[in-house]
Amino acid sequence: MTLAIEGLCPLVQVFDMPTSLHFYRDVLGMAEVGKSGSGDRVGWAWLQRGSAQLMLNTAYEDDARPAAPDPARMAAHADTILFFGCEDPDGAYRYLTAQGVKADAPKTTHYGMRQVYLSDPDGYGVCLQRRAQGAER
Repeated sequence: MTLAIEGLCPLVQVFDMPTSLHFYRDVLGMAEVGKSGSGDRVGWAWLQRGSAQLMLNTAYEDDARPAAPDPARMAAHADTILFFGCEDPDGAYRYLTAQGVKADAPKTTHYGMRQVYLSDPDGYGVCLQRRAQGAER
């Protein structure tokens, strides 16, 4: 018997769910698949756009949430990068910067990927990418 694995749906811990939902849903265009309640003040949300899926979970229960994020915890988030397939990284860069999102200008890597890097509200890296035209597989 072989193990059949289909898709991937990472779960990341976020400080403020409404802020994270705004970023992933309203800016990146992901749709809500499920949530632990109604509205944006929920503890868990499952998002999807095309075949890309992501789950968000609050890092703290409401009664235990500090007034501000822990800087050490936020710094550690930079070790995680969420890579999303994107048909037009250059167009995505123009869209994101028009929305006020700080993003690095698109670059083509030495291994043939056209990429745009940015950070989400919790400091997780986000990369929108596609194989560069003419790049070999």
